[in-house]
Amino acid sequence: MLNIVLHEPEIPANTGNIGRTCVAAGARLHLIEPMGFRITEKQVRRAGLDYWDKLDVTIYDSYPDFLEKNPGAKIYMATTKAHQTYTQVHFEEDAYIMFGKESAGIPEEILVDHEDTCIRIPMIGDIRSLNLGNSVAIVLYEALRQQGFCDMNQNGHLHRLSWNSGAE
Repeated sequence: MLNIVLHEPEIPANTGNIGRTCVAAGARLHLIEPMGFRITEKQVRRAGLDYWDKLDVTIYDSYPDFLEKNPGAKIYMATTKAHQTYTQVHFEEDAYIMFGKESAGIPEEILVDHEDTCIRIPMIGDIRSLNLGNSVAIVLYEALRQQGFCDMNQNGHLHRLSWNSGAE
């Protein structure tokens, strides 16, 4: 199972949306404190809609607490400072993909020890970053694509009509 790690998230709606994405993708969510909100806030649950109770989520007191409770975890760190893009790595089935807080990303004190597993999403020009929820979705679904979308529903069906080609 893939793991999404949010290091000190600040915006409850982003975390709620990411939680919903994790449920849809069958991924675990790991939240590292301090967070800019309480997990019980309405905005988090509203953004996650009725999926929050289906979310596999763990909260950690700090980054050292996260490392202690996940020994040997292969952690990919999403950052605009990385040498390689997210499509240049092979995500293991149990990979951890970490994203930093909205205002500052993952601290360089953490990044400096993980140069080989830092990844970035390419962007044009001087755009600083993408929305955190969008970034998580982009990288998570690349990891799922690499794994063949294992155990995921890959067939789309219209609700009231049928496709003209007969494919269903």
